[in-house]
Amino acid sequence: MTHNHPIRRLGALALIATAALTLTTACSGDDEEPAGNAAAAAGGPEPKSVEGAKAAAQTVFDRFAGGDFAGAWDMYTAAGKQAISKDDYVKLNQACSRKGLAIQLTSARMEGADRAIVIAKQLVAAQSYTMVYEGNAWKLEPAKEGLALYKLGAAKAIAAQKKAGTCAGQ
Repeated sequence: MTHNHPIRRLGALALIATAALTLTTACSGDDEEPAGNAAAAAGGPEPKSVEGAKAAAQTVFDRFAGGDFAGAWDMYTAAGKQAISKDDYVKLNQACSRKGLAIQLTSARMEGADRAIVIAKQLVAAQSYTMVYEGNAWKLEPAKEGLALYKLGAAKAIAAQKKAGTCAGQ
């Protein structure tokens, strides 16, 4: 019997990836700053540039992928925060999101002085997101579909995602 079975190799790779993710998230700082970049941590405004938008977007994606849903919610626009409470956002994502899968920023462009469009990829799927410069910081603007889902509240949003087959936790 061989010990080099493909499932064993996949299991070993999964364990290594989990250990690496745990190590990188354990070694990252516990910044209390909602913006997530050095300028904001220093108390100044974030750069109003495509580089500033990219840095903020990657911070949102890292928080989300790492399971820091409260930290991701902190980086939402005012409209996003009005659509769903922090507690409901955390409950919804703990129940239905894919935790632990890295989200990589692939490109970005400015759209006017205070908006940026960023493209991010998770596994093989890519999606565009809008970052808005609001209150001297870049914030993630939830898509219209996300806002509609959020307005249902956590329990109904979870049920809707399960019914649609889009709840990863089912």
